[in-house]
Amino acid sequence: GTALAAYVDTVDVGLFALAFIGAVLIQVGTNLADEYTDHKHSGGAVKYLAPHKVIERGLLSERSVFLGMIVSFGFSVIIGLYIVSQVGWPILIIGILSMLAGYLHSSGPAPLGNWALGELTVFIFMGPLIIMASYYVQIQEVTMDIFWASIPVALLVTAILQANNLRDFDEDIEENKYTLVTLFGSSVGFWTYVALVFGAYLSICINVLNTVVPWHSLLALCSLPWAFILVRRLRTAETRLVFNTILIGTARLHLYTGVLLALGIVLYTMINAD
Repeated sequence: GTALAAYVDTVDVGLFALAFIGAVLIQVGTNLADEYTDHKHSGGAVKYLAPHKVIERGLLSERSVFLGMIVSFGFSVIIGLYIVSQVGWPILIIGILSMLAGYLHSSGPAPLGNWALGELTVFIFMGPLIIMASYYVQIQEVTMDIFWASIPVALLVTAILQANNLRDFDEDIEENKYTLVTLFGSSVGFWTYVALVFGAYLSICINVLNTVVPWHSLLALCSLPWAFILVRRLRTAETRLVFNTILIGTARLHLYTGVLLALGIVLYTMINAD
């Protein structure tokens, strides 16, 4: 989002740093809320192989995880309020909605992730909303081009959740948790993952053709070989351990592609600077 802002005008590095930290804190709070809720419901035993289950592994206490969630969301509020004081109230609305989505994804009376709404929530909040908000922090406006530019990121971040749900298929069935995978089966889940991953690269190409982003953004295609490797591994995956490596690999794919996409936009800006 900030790279897209630099494409249009100069950026405030301080506000970028605060927005980045605030967004990370909301994500940390979301993960800790998920960890805490899972442990409360099942003791975490069925998810012991998941690498982030720190309570079950004895790495952190239940109280520490709960306090970590409160602190993460609390500091994100402080950062958010400062940004609001600099750029206006729309960021306040986005911040409130983001924290609610982070908490309600796995917590509350009817967790969104338990009712086949996890994918949609992640797509919206970790895609268009976070990118358009980052852009707004710098420019104080948004356009449809920024929305379309966010789609590759939204697709790849949703692929991370899809890999998670494919791994947790048997467990989610036992817990009556509704996801696209439990509703339609592992085969549909696999092809959804394929569509999300390769749809991201297709959307990058479409955005370049429509001049939404500069052609330098095609630098993001350098991560495409890694996407093929992940899809091939997923097609034959059978054990939770293998699914875990695919989940981690998808998160890295999201990181690599996002960084390359932003770098391509920044390179164009630098080359064409007066």
